[in-house]
Amino acid sequence: MSIAPVSVPTHAERRPDLRLVPDLPDEAPAAAAPTAAPEARGFALFVGLDEATARAAGVDLATVVARLRHVTAELVPGAETYAAVAFAPAGAGGRDLDIVRRALTERAATPRPATTPRRRTGIVLDLSRKRLTIDGDPAGLTYREFELLQHLVLREGRTVARSEIIETLWGEGDADVPNERTIDVHIRRLRAKLGEYGDVVRTIRGSGYRFDRHADVVIRYGSGPSPDRV
Repeated sequence: MSIAPVSVPTHAERRPDLRLVPDLPDEAPAAAAPTAAPEARGFALFVGLDEATARAAGVDLATVVARLRHVTAELVPGAETYAAVAFAPAGAGGRDLDIVRRALTERAATPRPATTPRRRTGIVLDLSRKRLTIDGDPAGLTYREFELLQHLVLREGRTVARSEIIETLWGEGDADVPNERTIDVHIRRLRAKLGEYGDVVRTIRGSGYRFDRHADVVIRYGSGPSPDRV
């Protein structure tokens, strides 16, 4: 959806004693029928923020986007939102905000099909079936992403260090044992798939990550005890 620019009246238009009246012929044509004033249908918020700056603040871009969309949903339930990330070649100069505005304005010029607002039903995490649904749809987590989320959920309210996550989820014989920075990448991908509910996984700066119970989250533990539950 393209957004029409908001016109700002000039000084002459704001002052009734300085109206600009064009010369009219002796017989002026009949006045055109008044047209309905345009109405606002949405807005665009351009944010100049790169990954490194976000990480330095203890968050990531996916979390910032998810929280902004969550605030919108809280203020106006049922409001439709669309988020897009602007990419630029590494080392590109210029202000982040200018690059974002230019890239996303070009994308907005392409018409998009109308979408039906998603009905918010929350997250259902079924630990016994290894299944996560978001607003009724499968989240499509990888095995490792689900194990990471489960590890945090079963330690609800406690900050889990990156080193603990590595020791628990990766064995000594694994060929792809990550370092602590790689854990941040796994968390970022997990939050992106959680979408508007990404804030249930919180970053505790300098310590690790913590799962905070959310009103929209339902956890099904199953009939038997989980071997990972503490």
